[in-house]
Amino acid sequence: MQFPVLRVARPSDRLEEVAAQYQAGLGLDVLAQFEDHDGFDGVILGAAGSPYHFEFTRKAGHSAGRAPTEDNLLVFYLPGLGEWETRCAAMRAAGFAEVPSLNPYWDANGRTFEDLDGYRVVISRDG
Repeated sequence: MQFPVLRVARPSDRLEEVAAQYQAGLGLDVLAQFEDHDGFDGVILGAAGSPYHFEFTRKAGHSAGRAPTEDNLLVFYLPGLGEWETRCAAMRAAGFAEVPSLNPYWDANGRTFEDLDGYRVVISRDG
């Protein structure tokens, strides 16, 4: 059975920096880039064969601002302690800020990281 690909798309005022942060922190590849596509620039990140992509965009003359709440999360469940520790270290090295989670469940089961735009990524040991 073939599953659809989920693409999470969001704007950023810091397109290049945020894309680089996710690329390094989550170990993703640049799948595509575009410039001035009807006024939008963008970067699509993912991993070969993965069922998800991230698309970051910027529109000329438009301010995207910061995340609307502290509970806007992307959650990754990693299968082993070693892989979890490695990914958490990569997130820190990529410039994500480790922050306490709004929901204490995530602090008990993983680590929460905030990107340059205030959006959060949870790296969970649970899975």
